[in-house]
Amino acid sequence: MATVVDVHFEHYRTLNALGVHETKPRLSWRYITAPPGWKQQGYEVELSEEREEHTLSSTIAHTSPRNILIPWAFDTGLQSRQRISIRVRAWGEDGVSTDWSEPARLEVGLLNRADWICQRITAPWARSAVGAEAEHLYRKTFPVSTPVARARLYITAQGLYEAEVNGRRIGDYFLAPGWTAYDGRLQYQTYDITSALSSGTNCLGVRVAEGWFCGRIGFEGGHRNIWGPHPALLAQLEITYSDADGRTETICTDASWMVTRGPIRLAEIYDGEKYDATLEVPSWSSAGADTTSSTTSTTTWEPAQVLAPLPESVKLTSGFSEPVRRTETVQPVKKITSPLGKTLVDFGQNLVGYVRLKRIRGPRGHKITLSHAEVLENGELGTRPLRLCKAIDEYVLKGAEEEQYEPRFTFHGFRYTQVDGWPGDDLDLLASTEAVVCHTDMKSAGSFDCSEPLLNKLYQNVRWSMRGNFLSVPTDCPQRDERLGWTGDLALFAPTAVLVYDCFNILKNWLIDVDHDQGVLGGVPPMVSPNATLPDPVWCRRVPCAIWHDVTILAPWNLYQETGDLSILAQQYGSMLEWMRVLPRNKTGATHLWDPSPFQLGDWLDPAAPPDQPWKSATDAKMVANMFLIQSLDIISEISALLGRAPEATHFRTEAASARAEFHAEYVTPNGRIVSDTQAAYALAISLNILQQQQHPAQFARAGARLAELVRKNNFRIGTGFAGTPFLCEALAATGHLQVAYAALLETGCPSWLYPVTMGATTVWERWDSMLPDGRINPGEMTSFNHYAFGAVAKFLYERVAGLKRLEPGWTRCRVAPAVGAEFTRAAATHVTPQGTVSCEWNTVPVDENGGGEDKTEVMRLRVSAPYGTTVEVVLPVLGEGERWETVVGPGTWSFESTFRRNYEWPVLPLKPKS
Repeated sequence: MATVVDVHFEHYRTLNALGVHETKPRLSWRYITAPPGWKQQGYEVELSEEREEHTLSSTIAHTSPRNILIPWAFDTGLQSRQRISIRVRAWGEDGVSTDWSEPARLEVGLLNRADWICQRITAPWARSAVGAEAEHLYRKTFPVSTPVARARLYITAQGLYEAEVNGRRIGDYFLAPGWTAYDGRLQYQTYDITSALSSGTNCLGVRVAEGWFCGRIGFEGGHRNIWGPHPALLAQLEITYSDADGRTETICTDASWMVTRGPIRLAEIYDGEKYDATLEVPSWSSAGADTTSSTTSTTTWEPAQVLAPLPESVKLTSGFSEPVRRTETVQPVKKITSPLGKTLVDFGQNLVGYVRLKRIRGPRGHKITLSHAEVLENGELGTRPLRLCKAIDEYVLKGAEEEQYEPRFTFHGFRYTQVDGWPGDDLDLLASTEAVVCHTDMKSAGSFDCSEPLLNKLYQNVRWSMRGNFLSVPTDCPQRDERLGWTGDLALFAPTAVLVYDCFNILKNWLIDVDHDQGVLGGVPPMVSPNATLPDPVWCRRVPCAIWHDVTILAPWNLYQETGDLSILAQQYGSMLEWMRVLPRNKTGATHLWDPSPFQLGDWLDPAAPPDQPWKSATDAKMVANMFLIQSLDIISEISALLGRAPEATHFRTEAASARAEFHAEYVTPNGRIVSDTQAAYALAISLNILQQQQHPAQFARAGARLAELVRKNNFRIGTGFAGTPFLCEALAATGHLQVAYAALLETGCPSWLYPVTMGATTVWERWDSMLPDGRINPGEMTSFNHYAFGAVAKFLYERVAGLKRLEPGWTRCRVAPAVGAEFTRAAATHVTPQGTVSCEWNTVPVDENGGGEDKTEVMRLRVSAPYGTTVEVVLPVLGEGERWETVVGPGTWSFESTFRRNYEWPVLPLKPKS
């Protein structure tokens, strides 16, 4: 009998279904132990509403095969604070029902501004503060009388916060409430603190720091106070008692709260954190703390200052993303003494987070300094790439028998830490330090492994770079004076991102801010979102830019393809239409193509571009812009049709045809040569369907042959930047040059995907040569060792090397077709789809090892697993030139075997002049 499992609401993970903003949440579930051929015919949903006095239940039944994103089927929507649980059971074609599932629970947050009765407060000295400020410590004592049935803390800050109740930390969120376009949205969190309260006097304490809201942020030095002049706090604690009438009490931020400066004297995203333990305020978040003025106390508590209400234009929302959390600890692998005598700790992995100090002993007032960097140069900490970012944490000891420290309000991108002022030789530095990994707590969505160790390391590097740069928003880099939500990086990486991690929620959340910032900029999408460049007149000219601004279409489209969820397209459709409306077209000649006057970043970071001029690609940037325009027009026509917008679908389909025809007239010869005779030009023309294989087969084939020729002439080394790189290998494979694609994939010379791996990289680099072969850092002013963009090749690893590819939105249909090539003898991939995990694993062995003949014939063994609701096309190579064997399977685990021969040249030789 089939078993219903993993009942959940929308795309929330179970642990995130507290305090959500949903009135009619859709429901999904999966099946395990379904017998072969079993199909859902219908389902029942039991809704239970939890009230203080009793539980109300109702059940609905539907005849339907659907089990993913089922619309809310009850008469009324949910209200603020409402608590429900859902159970599901289903029946198959034989009419036999499954057992009821385990219940899934959801609690609604505060949906309306009227639900918030707390006041916005700040420290009385905050308005006159100049420059970076110490953290603010807020506290409020309150009585609790009878046993508590339920207590919920709704809290947020303009800045960053950490809350405590009776001296104990609440929750495990890092850098809450997260980074949003604060002029449009402020996220709040909901905490269940029922067990933290005790009878008698209780205390709620909150640390607040500047964070992204008013701390320095942005490149070229950044700006302070972009969204406001100082931090502020909003908190509302609602207590429901267990007495007969369910009495409630609300504790709100107001003028009765007390505030003082805390021991964190500096808390900056870029410059780091300074913590002075000698200034700690004992028991500051406990009921017994003394807040009266005293000649013997060094702490001055003052009443908080009440601010004007939060503007109605700023939405208070729970948001949709998983929170940032501390997800892993990494132990140091080596202590290094540098040529200058500095003490360095190597954690063996470039990561994002901070260093935790444990078991510290030393005299009161002694200072330990931690400096962070991604690489070493000449044996010393390589800090030049940080630019105007100090990335330094400081800890001043209080002189206790044993102390520990970890930052609360900053993060760093680093592998190496320089430790200055370590107190005493008797302490073991390596045993007293560990790195704490922090990122948005996305669920892992896939895995890849093959017979080539360098590719396996490359894939792991892609995962680490994605983790580190998906911290509240998808950023470009995590270490220097930038760390911004660049739209172009995500636009190109999204097809890969959805394969590696379940990033639907963080990207849905971020796209809301992209839409908001787009409105502020008059319809032109932002280059970065949240738009930390707003105060800068150079970056606030609303200059349209292809690829970066195409994120409005490309990111939602890839989320839809991954999940089959049309709601993300509906959510962002207005943003897409607005971008297509304001995108400037040519006034003369090719009027459906881009206006040639705006500056375009084009194939950014082409390896041939000068280190200090990364936009100077060998590929015409205006041509690249037009290729992405055609792609966007193709996609938005499909989106319009999916959303039932027939007139718009027709309009954009016509626009795409006209733009493509004008592009051919402008840039493509009848024989398939392209004006920019580069790897990027052909890779994009092939992969973005500019050439349209069915309509122009000769052009398509000629373009593929020319691309292969260019790659071979370049000794299989990369000749593409941001725009072309995601498509290079697939364009070669799609045009019949798979072995050339593999030769490029496996190349280790610079520039290539594997060159950084051979140089010891543990993340993906921003530049192909971020580190030069002699160990020097690239002289360019813009050099990062943790950028995910070039990691987009991981999609090719899944789809070609392992052979696992999605064919229909939501993975209802996929293909397993290993592209045998090079010397690969094994590959495996898994992916968590809406219905469950699909996987494949193949390996090959020579026939003669099994007692067969002596030719080069091999046996391929393939194992495929598919969840309920998924159909898999299986394609295997067989004997015979270009022959293959195909079948279609459904849910279950399947094993296949075929005999084939590697009828291809390997190694592929580069093209060289004839002697």
